Amino acid sequence: MQTEIVIAGFGGQGVLFAGQVLAYAAMDSGKHVTWFPSYGPEMRGGTANCTVIVADEDIGSPNVRNPQAVICLNLPSLDKYEPLVVNGGLLALNTSLINRAVAREDLHVVEAPANEMAEELGDKRLVNAVMLGALVEATGVLPMEAIQKALKDHLPAKHQDLLPANFIALEKGAEAARRTLAQPA
Repeated sequence: MQTEIVIAGFGGQGVLFAGQVLAYAAMDSGKHVTWFPSYGPEMRGGTANCTVIVADEDIGSPNVRNPQAVICLNLPSLDKYEPLVVNGGLLALNTSLINRAVAREDLHVVEAPANEMAEELGDKRLVNAVMLGALVEATGVLPMEAIQKALKDHLPAKHQDLLPANFIALEKGAEAARRTLAQPA
């Protein structure tokens, strides 16, 4: 099995870090994995995305044309990736910054107002963790415990105090995914 995931947004939203956590969780779980970042020259505010492939066997290429799942942290990301997701794939949307519905009817959609959820948790930097929790819940690509362990093991020492809030943010995102997926089409 191979799962191809894109995480997309703008610089400063933790796009690359969310991808790294997913990649570390896969690697620590004995999976084959690639993490392929792409970002503009701007540190904050420019476009950023990364591709993560999680597989049970060797991965032929880190390039992905048609991902199975995409986290869209902002509207330009939805505009760019909606046409590219495979039929039956997943879009996880940060509805705080996305003000339109998904046009395609052949996709599964998970929605979470991640900015508001992060602010309720007391730290706007938790947007990426909310959306990562939603993606993991909706895809089942890895167990949530693997994501939590990767955060614990790979979060820089200076940010270890943020672990409890990150764990809560992951769960809030998972709850949003369960709510959204339970709604009738």
